[in-house]
Amino acid sequence: MSKPIVALMYDFDKTLCTKDMQEYGFIPALGIESETFWNEVNNLTDSEEMDNILAYMFLMVEKCKKKNLHITKGYFHELGQGIEFFDGVESWFERINKYGEEMGVSIEHYIVSSGIKEIIEGTSIAKYFKKIYACEFMYDKDGNIKWPKFAVNYTAKTQFLFRINKGVLTIDSKSANRLNCFTPEKKRRVPFRNMIYIGDGLTDVPCMKLVKSNGGQSIAVFDPKKSNDSAKDLLKANRVNHVVSAEYGLNSDLENRVKAIIKKIQAVEEMESYCK
Repeated sequence: MSKPIVALMYDFDKTLCTKDMQEYGFIPALGIESETFWNEVNNLTDSEEMDNILAYMFLMVEKCKKKNLHITKGYFHELGQGIEFFDGVESWFERINKYGEEMGVSIEHYIVSSGIKEIIEGTSIAKYFKKIYACEFMYDKDGNIKWPKFAVNYTAKTQFLFRINKGVLTIDSKSANRLNCFTPEKKRRVPFRNMIYIGDGLTDVPCMKLVKSNGGQSIAVFDPKKSNDSAKDLLKANRVNHVVSAEYGLNSDLENRVKAIIKKIQAVEEMESYCK
């Protein structure tokens, strides 16, 4: 009999890393302040009634053209090497995987982010994710950016939860039918009750609410050096189950809660096995 699967799904910016990923290397290379870049993104969004994610992807390309900077997939991977994570993140995945083994469940980690996939792929933690769902670019024969390939806004994020739920992980021409066809609950690869979603703010609300409403657990994390008011507001609004500091170290509050959730999932799965 196969082990029950527990899916941990993470936002990336300000959830695993301490700020938006573009602010570590990309924006400084343009010679502007982060606030200036994001203000321009918002102004473009408003003036063109444009999707905010497509707006920032467009500005990334346009500003690099003006600076004569050639963006390639390799360049993005290099930027990923400069990402700074919250305390304990880099050892988190192996610790949680080990605990899953001890509890008799299989742990899978996923990224569901509005950031750039290629930057995430260049980080030290990329190897731990079964799948990284994030914004992507197409590249020409010389490896330079050609066109936005995939834009993941806050509502688009929810489709990936259903992909994980049904086991339709690959995005191709046939996956839409498989994703949208009715699948009996007992045949779904990862039940929503076996999901844990970890995010930091309003852009994660649709995913947080979806997981929580279907029996899973949603966790809002906050920078331990900043106010947790926004995260607390999510708890008050009944959108998340937990509000925890983004500290991933050994015996941290976050680790202890996630382990308790895994233990509960294992117990429910064991009980369900007697009802088949």
